[in-house]
Amino acid sequence: MQTEKWLQHSFEFTLPASRFPSLLERLRGTPARLDERTRGVPRERLTRAHPGRWSAQENVGHLFDLEALWLRRAEQYLAGESELAPADLTNRTTTNANHNARSIEYLLSGFRAARLRLVRLLMDADETIVTRTALHPRLKRELRLIDHAEFVAEHDDHHLAVIGALIR
Repeated sequence: MQTEKWLQHSFEFTLPASRFPSLLERLRGTPARLDERTRGVPRERLTRAHPGRWSAQENVGHLFDLEALWLRRAEQYLAGESELAPADLTNRTTTNANHNARSIEYLLSGFRAARLRLVRLLMDADETIVTRTALHPRLKRELRLIDHAEFVAEHDDHHLAVIGALIR
């Protein structure tokens, strides 16, 4: 089955604030799921070129690349800013990073450290902050911090599914 393109993904964003701790656990678990998905996979398979697509390892690198944006947006919620930082929809950082030249261990450990920073920042958010809104620049709608967390978790799952398909 073909994986839906990320920019075609639609969102409901109806989770109650009480689900925020569960979302944090989902976000905290992504590094372990990435590690499990790539452990023991030969480098040649991880870095295999796919016409018009990133390799499995480049997808891992992409997740690492976006952690700075996710952290920046979380900080914006905490600061009470009204509009979130935009993403580079061309994914220039990932395209130019040459993630296939790096070791998978480097990418996984960098992602794990960056994700832990994000989760630690969000752990102490109370309901007022969890439900605070800001304008998402691409979706052109107000999102709560919990919606941002769901967006990140969905993005993680999307790339985990892509990585799994590429490895198979």
